[in-house]
Amino acid sequence: MRANRQKYKRKKRKIKCVLSILCVCAVCIIALFLPNHIISKNNQQIESPVETQEARIHEEINQIVVDDLYSSNAILISLDDNTILLDKSSDERIYPASLTKIMTAILAIENLPDLGEMIHLPEDMFQELYSKNASMAGFLPNEKVAAIDLIYGVLLPSGAESSIGLADAIAGSEENYVELMNKKAKKLGMNNTHFTNSTGLHDQDHYSTVNDIAKLLEYALQNNTFREVYTSKRYTTKATNFHPDGITFQSTMFKKMDTQDVNNGIIEGGKTGYTEEAKLCLASLAKIDGKEYILVTANADGNLQTEQFNILDAFTVYNQIFENNDY
Repeated sequence: MRANRQKYKRKKRKIKCVLSILCVCAVCIIALFLPNHIISKNNQQIESPVETQEARIHEEINQIVVDDLYSSNAILISLDDNTILLDKSSDERIYPASLTKIMTAILAIENLPDLGEMIHLPEDMFQELYSKNASMAGFLPNEKVAAIDLIYGVLLPSGAESSIGLADAIAGSEENYVELMNKKAKKLGMNNTHFTNSTGLHDQDHYSTVNDIAKLLEYALQNNTFREVYTSKRYTTKATNFHPDGITFQSTMFKKMDTQDVNNGIIEGGKTGYTEEAKLCLASLAKIDGKEYILVTANADGNLQTEQFNILDAFTVYNQIFENNDY
């Protein structure tokens, strides 16, 4: 009797096991042939298991992680359709440091009819810049320099003497030039920006946002001369009264990079910025899968002697962009 009872129990367990397997198979088959959505009794759409998985995969593929960024502020924009792909406190006020010089350069290009014009750099401007430890391109007091060479001096080595030399030549003084800068900012919709100088040297009232700097860069890149200068790795100026062989400039961004390659593309150009208050900043341009993107980051810890966390952030972001045509 006991043997029969045990035999019956084993048979019952086998039947349960088979039924369980059949139920699992049935659920899988139903999931495969269900429409994309199941309608609940309350007429609400419920995602099918298959669609939920696809949506999750799609989100994971296209998501740009910002948690690992050193910069407290960042914005990534696709220039093809003006889509914002990353936004990290993009409207929060920052100090733009030398990202300011993007405005200095584009205004000079637009306001100088002859970029071959020779511009005199007066001696009195240099002493103040030396005392403030401003970044310099390498021109000397009383040097006469072609306007286009000063523009390269602004964007590549981030020269403060180049910025003020252009400002004086165009507007008569840096103060007058700053008025032009603020008018242009307003015209471009940079509503959270106010400039007090052409160099980006720290001032409490000299501020912007990464969103506003992105608007400025997007505008400036439409100018062929600006784009050519901005994307140059190095440049040698024409002969001057003090430099018969010219001066060779290197981009402050490219000289800190071992490679410009990112996944399926390259970093094409960039403008760095740093002051103690602004920390490390970068406004860069990349081409990935044939499309262009601009990324502006600000307020990354470090300085000019540490690892360049602004540049590391650019690689982190750009390496997350790639196209997936399956979805």
